[in-house]
Amino acid sequence: MAYGISTYAYFWRISSRAPRPMTALDMLRDIHRLGGQVFQICDYAPIESYDAAQLTELKAVAADLGVTLELGTRGIGPDHLERYLRIAERLGVTFVRSMLHTADHKPGVEESVALLKQAIGRYEEQGVTLGLETYEQVATADLVEVVRTVDSPRLGIVLDPGNCVARLEHPAQVVELTAPCVVNVHVKDFAFSRRDGWVGFTYAGAPLGTGLLDYASMIAAVGEHAPDPASVNQIVEHWLPWQDGGFDVTAELEHQWTKHSISTLLKGE
Repeated sequence: MAYGISTYAYFWRISSRAPRPMTALDMLRDIHRLGGQVFQICDYAPIESYDAAQLTELKAVAADLGVTLELGTRGIGPDHLERYLRIAERLGVTFVRSMLHTADHKPGVEESVALLKQAIGRYEEQGVTLGLETYEQVATADLVEVVRTVDSPRLGIVLDPGNCVARLEHPAQVVELTAPCVVNVHVKDFAFSRRDGWVGFTYAGAPLGTGLLDYASMIAAVGEHAPDPASVNQIVEHWLPWQDGGFDVTAELEHQWTKHSISTLLKGE
C-alpha cells in the first residue's frame, strides 16, 4: 500500500472562499513536503480544462517529486469515463475513482451494469483500474452487486465507510461487504457531536484517530480479503466544517489535520 492525499483534504483551500485558491501544482508540492506518496485529484473540475501542456507539466512535476497521480470523477456514462481515460493517459494515471450517480443521472443496478460493461473494456486495454466509491446514495449491497456482475479485473470499490452512515449502514458492515472488492481506501475519520442545547447532532469529520473510524479493523479486512491488497492505496480526506475564525483559521486547521493524518499513516507502515 502507498499513502496519499486527496484534493478533498484541501477542500477549503481550493474553494472560492480562498483568497488565492491552491492549484493542482500547489497541492502536489504540498503533498510531497508532507511525505505523501500519492495525489488523488478527485472531483477537481479544473483538470478537465487542462490542455496538453498543463497535463504534461503536472505529470513531469509529479515524476520529479516521486508522487503517483490518481484521478477522481463522478458518473459512469461511457463518454465521460472515456474522457477521464484520455486524461489518465496524459498523466500516466492507472487509477480512476468514480461514483454511480451524478446530480442529473442516477442509474439503478441494471443500468449501471450495462453502462460499465460498455466502458470497462477500454480501461482493461489501458491497464487502468476504475474504483466506485461507497456513499449514501447507493446501497452498499447494490454497489457490490454491480461490481461483481460486471466482473472485470479492472473494476472495484473505493472504500469510505463514513459516507454510508447517512444511509443508516454501519461502517463495520460496509467494510465487511466491500472488502473482497476494494481497490482503494479513503481514510477519513468522523464523529457525532451534540448541537447547542442538546437538540440533535452534527455528523462531521474528526482528526484521524479521534473519531468513530475503526481504522485498524478496516485495513485488516482489506489486507485479508481485497483482490490485491498491496496495490490498495490509502488516501487521506477530511470533512472539516468551516470555522468561526474565517478562512485563515479554517485553512490552518485543514493543514494540521492533513499533516496529522498522513504522518499517522506513514508511521504505521
